[in-house]
Amino acid sequence: MNTILTGVGASAGTVQGPARLIHGPDEFSRFQAGDVLICRTTDPAWTPLFGMASAVVTQTGGTLSHAAIVAREYGIPAVLGVRDALALLPDGSQLTVDGAQGTVTVADSK
Repeated sequence: MNTILTGVGASAGTVQGPARLIHGPDEFSRFQAGDVLICRTTDPAWTPLFGMASAVVTQTGGTLSHAAIVAREYGIPAVLGVRDALALLPDGSQLTVDGAQGTVTVADSK
């Protein structure tokens, strides 16, 4: 059964891609084009990752946060305020991010 997490849909669109948990700038080099950025929050230092990301999911934030505004500028889906995203979304797992509905679905690994 798929796991579905919910948050605030802050930038519309639906994509599928691998989760990449990034805890801070020292881990930016792990991020690859097409990854779904999973993090606590973003600020201007994180902006270069948005050009490579297929979507962004944060634990904090809302429709006026940095992540939401930059995701809309780049035209990528964003789901923000996903409680415990860093703990519940396994690094490398296949996700479907729906920025209109505010859902993040982890594909069943079976």
